[in-house]
Amino acid sequence: MQRMLSYIRKAVDDYNMISDGDKIAVGLSGGKDSITLLMGLKALQRFYDKKFELIAVSINPGFDFFNSDFLETTCKNIGVQYIEEKTHIKEIVFDIRQEKNPCSLCANLRRGILNSVAIRENCNKIALGHNEDDVLETFFLNLLYGGSIGTFAPVSFMDRSRNYIN
Repeated sequence: MQRMLSYIRKAVDDYNMISDGDKIAVGLSGGKDSITLLMGLKALQRFYDKKFELIAVSINPGFDFFNSDFLETTCKNIGVQYIEEKTHIKEIVFDIRQEKNPCSLCANLRRGILNSVAIRENCNKIALGHNEDDVLETFFLNLLYGGSIGTFAPVSFMDRSRNYIN
């Protein structure tokens, strides 16, 4: 965990991701990336020179198999507020729209809901557990399907919500 924490701190410092007084909503999917990010930020919070708050937000898409017990317990054990936002994403994507390629719409809906929860909870930043594979995948998707070279930045400002996504 020490090595992971050193990488998190380096990224936070290199890209000025955290300022004093920030309230950060961590998008918690239940995968290893988002859980590692949450644990790393919680560890960083103990000694970092800038004081910040954390909350964890899971978007429940409405699938029968979605179980947030582990996420809720993990957050309780480390002292982070946990919010599970129940949605109708499954119904919209599969039942109403009957999407043949549902991933893009699902991701956009989840991101929009996460943004809305962050605004409601007075967060000024959203942290996502993206990794190098995600950056490369986005690069190739843009190249092959969009005809452009590009990927996402380490920090993005969302004009409409006035939030930063890290």
